[in-house]
Amino acid sequence: MKIAAIDIGSNAARLLINEVKINNRKPEFIKLNLLRIPLRLGMDVFTLGKIGEERETMVIDSMKIFSDLMKVYKVEHYRACATSAMRDAANGQEIIDEVKRTSGINIEIISGDEEAGLVFENHIAEGLDNEFAYLYIDVGGGSTELTFYENGKMIYEKSFNIGTIRLLNNLVTPDNWKDMKEEIRKNINSKKPIVAIGSGGNINKVFSMSKTKDGKPMSLTHLKKVYKAFDDLTVDERMTKYNLREDRADVLVHALKVFNNVMSWSEINRIFVPKISVADGLIHNIYSKLQDKK
Repeated sequence: MKIAAIDIGSNAARLLINEVKINNRKPEFIKLNLLRIPLRLGMDVFTLGKIGEERETMVIDSMKIFSDLMKVYKVEHYRACATSAMRDAANGQEIIDEVKRTSGINIEIISGDEEAGLVFENHIAEGLDNEFAYLYIDVGGGSTELTFYENGKMIYEKSFNIGTIRLLNNLVTPDNWKDMKEEIRKNINSKKPIVAIGSGGNINKVFSMSKTKDGKPMSLTHLKKVYKAFDDLTVDERMTKYNLREDRADVLVHALKVFNNVMSWSEINRIFVPKISVADGLIHNIYSKLQDKK
């Protein structure tokens, strides 16, 4: 079975295509293709309140490409979801209607809480030590989703309008940070030690740069050192020194600030980075719903 997930975020749109095979009665998710297009919808929406003509065209053209790729791979089931920027765009529904007309792709605008739940769909914590509690931290361009997991259950989820594109455009206020801190101090508590599970392109990049072995955590101390190193450089200097694309070099430092704050306020010292995403969660969500129908 071939399943595709389309995640239209505030920074980029992603198409993930997986083949699901049953191995020892358990589903195995095999990645066939992942295509990322840096649409940066949040650059328009968070400053203008809508998606401008140029980026609207980019969305429509990108979805045509995604549609064609799904046909090439003979995808049987898919789900396309748009998050923070499309939620806030005054012309979001108009663009969704045009995408449906031109490419046949049906885009759903999902809430921040559903976005947080989709990251949880990866079920990474279920394979980890039950002596710990786990906080999923997913940092996107428009929002940050937190999902707290303890004793085999999700006990708290929350979406905050704090994301890398908003931070890049100085649109996050001290009150936004204060609200996040208060929410964390109130709800992220456990008698067990808490560790973080990070997702999103920025933390994945930091993990790969750190040369940490897969399955091993990074420390909060390391993230703070990387943040300081990046914060001391211009975007051009980051691109040159770390061989980064511009659309990664300008937001990575902001993502690190979010991770550092969330982990500090949660009194978490370690973060696992299993390279999961909203798109991966969508794949699992589609598969689970198909199984429920059987």
